[in-house]
Amino acid sequence: MTSKIIIENLKIYAYHGVLAEETLIGTYYLLNVEVQADLWKAVGTDDLNDTINYAAINDIIHQEMKIPSNLMEHVAGRILKNVKLAFPQISFIKIKITKTNPPMTGEMHGVSVEIENQF
Repeated sequence: MTSKIIIENLKIYAYHGVLAEETLIGTYYLLNVEVQADLWKAVGTDDLNDTINYAAINDIIHQEMKIPSNLMEHVAGRILKNVKLAFPQISFIKIKITKTNPPMTGEMHGVSVEIENQF
């Protein structure tokens, strides 16, 4: 059995980007993270040790978002790597990072990068 845990639209202020103004001023980012694993045991035991602790995933996301990077791809890759290290039972991870106010011409909700990996 495969189950999903999804963190949706986690809003974090951070300082990522190639332009100097992005690393100086910063902006809000929205993060969506989906992990898949066999969580059937937790259905019966009601024990946190038998599932994926999404609060711990949230902590990893916040830690990695504090580290300024040029590229959102790099940040997403670090998050993916560290979540998998913390929870080796995960069989699939998808991460979407949206920069809500990119320094570009035009009105938009943001620009996103999405990466995923199946293990």
